[in-house]
Amino acid sequence: MQLGTHYGASHEAEVRWGELVQQLVPSAERLRFTSSGTEATMMALRLARAFTGREKIVRLREHFHGWNDSVYGQPRAEETAPVAPGLPAGMLAASIVLPQNDVEALDRTLREDGDLIAAMIFETTGAHWGTDPIDLEYVRAARELTARHGVVLIFDEVITGFRVSPGGAQQAYGITPDMTTMAKILAGGLPGGCVAGRAGIIDQIAVRDDGGERITHPGTFNANPLSATAGAACLSIIAGGEQQARASATAAELARGMNRAFVEESVAGCVYGQASMLHIAPGMDLQPPDGYSWGWSALPKQPPPIAREASSALRLGMLNEGIDIMGSGMMVSSAHTADDVASTVEAFRRTLRAMKAERVLA
Repeated sequence: MQLGTHYGASHEAEVRWGELVQQLVPSAERLRFTSSGTEATMMALRLARAFTGREKIVRLREHFHGWNDSVYGQPRAEETAPVAPGLPAGMLAASIVLPQNDVEALDRTLREDGDLIAAMIFETTGAHWGTDPIDLEYVRAARELTARHGVVLIFDEVITGFRVSPGGAQQAYGITPDMTTMAKILAGGLPGGCVAGRAGIIDQIAVRDDGGERITHPGTFNANPLSATAGAACLSIIAGGEQQARASATAAELARGMNRAFVEESVAGCVYGQASMLHIAPGMDLQPPDGYSWGWSALPKQPPPIAREASSALRLGMLNEGIDIMGSGMMVSSAHTADDVASTVEAFRRTLRAMKAERVLA
């Protein structure tokens, strides 16, 4: 703070921040900082369109990429064209929304319209940060098919970046996209995002010696000193992988405890997850064999829909117990302790009992 909050120029902290991203993220040949994850996806898609000379974007049902107009709205059942209030028809028409984990649909779309498609973008662990997990074989197929058709593959790692592993889901998978969008952990709790990727794509932002056209990217607080300093400090702490391993181990312990509560309270349901991200599925009659995760694969069966009343009662019940969950999910941190796990499991058990007593659950 004493050194200033805005210089109106590049600075050493920005360089250090960028170097750490390049050291950790496999796809980061070049990168450009933004002020949010939404801005990162906006820039990634603009770069892809300029690089390929194409306009259409392929994305997956229920995957979230911020409030960016290019990736907003969902299609009606059995359709691929999204609908959303407030967006121009032309913007919606430039988006093709496909079902997740359907390799045949992706292959067919790229064969039929590949020369019109600039990019494919998806959340790397699946819809709603893995509530509906993506299958690793689908990710491999997406990498192969997009490369075959000259389509830029973008991994949205706004949530998974630096959480699944120091280099994000792409490092864990061993699959390198053409571009990656990041935020959240990237900036150490302050506002900040970035788009990283192949040099030839990202360099379209650079000022050209010949004065030719470029992709301009103004932004008052892009790579501001506070976010850069916090981000560099955070990435330095998590670079070794110990924090991710601790958070994931804690998440596994928490999931197993909550799954035991489901069984012992005679309530159908399960808790499942990947890395340090967990999801609660009341009513599901199947639990992971290890009590925690089905790994990097699609769910063996889809959970039943959660009634609004039950979803609300679960969150309010946990709040009454002093635990604030994220709707029907939880993000576990390396700062969470064994005592935190134990108190959360007991809070969950008492919430299940209260929901049964009020006949919200059978």
